[in-house]
Amino acid sequence: MKTSELKTISENLIGTFKSAGKVSIDLYKKGLKIEMKEDKSPVSNGDLKVNELITNKIKELTPNLPIVSEETVNLNIKNKAKTFWLIDPIDGTKEYIAGKDEYTLNAALVINTVPVLGLVGVPRKKRLFYTYGPGESYLIEDEITRKIDCKKKQPKGKVVALSSVFKPSDIILNKLKEFNVTSIVKMASSYKFCVIATGEYDIYAARERANEWDYAAGHAVAQNAGAIIKTLDEKPFLYGKEDYRNPSLLIKRAENLDV
Repeated sequence: MKTSELKTISENLIGTFKSAGKVSIDLYKKGLKIEMKEDKSPVSNGDLKVNELITNKIKELTPNLPIVSEETVNLNIKNKAKTFWLIDPIDGTKEYIAGKDEYTLNAALVINTVPVLGLVGVPRKKRLFYTYGPGESYLIEDEITRKIDCKKKQPKGKVVALSSVFKPSDIILNKLKEFNVTSIVKMASSYKFCVIATGEYDIYAARERANEWDYAAGHAVAQNAGAIIKTLDEKPFLYGKEDYRNPSLLIKRAENLDV
């Protein structure tokens, strides 16, 4: 698929993501209807409505491509697709239900194991990230669109890591020490990928966790902005696994985090 086609697809999804973000906030204000899934994780009518809006638009734009969404996937069927969409309508459902502002709306197009196109909406923070190729990652904020490139925002000598938990494991802490991390900030959802893409934070490390749809859109945004994304043992982080499970993860804003 040509870059021009990917650009058109991504830009045609922006309006849907903005609308879906507003719907997620409106439904929260009205009072969410919450159920527990088989894996004991919560799902709300907000997740389902956002999923419907994003899925319908993607079907309209790329009717011949398969769509894998957290809310509709059948995990008993092994993934054999090489080019497919990954959707996590609301990543950080617990944060969403609790009224916090770090939940995200996510869609990514994976082509031959690599997420090349991605959109991440952060409705409560009024931010929308999108990308359609290397060097083409953008942030829409306050109705202004600007290119993002992982340029360091922290003061020189300060290296700030992100963590999905308050107390990272010793394995993660030891990995972060290798990069002279000076502080760690807890942050939920795929928003972590995006604020590394903007250069606001420097590094994120995680053991095996979550599924491909949790990472893919943020991965595309960060990697296309210049971030380096691999597993903890420096292997390529690839998509299209039969069971969708993620390996370990290491995202670096740059090779040299001091600059």
